[in-house]
Amino acid sequence: MTLADVRRVAGRIRWYVRELTGESTYDRYVAHARAHDPEAQVMTRRAFERSRTDAREADPREGFRCC
Repeated sequence: MTLADVRRVAGRIRWYVRELTGESTYDRYVAHARAHDPEAQVMTRRAFERSRTDAREADPREGFRCC
């Protein structure tokens, strides 16, 4: 296996893990916001995650969190 093969496999694993954990969601949000309005204020990652968590917990279809 060549170094290029290792890098390609590592890149695919990294992509999969980022998709699985939701880490890439913020990157997609930033790209979308910049594409539609380059001058718009973009939320920080912390504010984005807080907003996402609040929305998920407010949705009755998602159930509730006891702890």
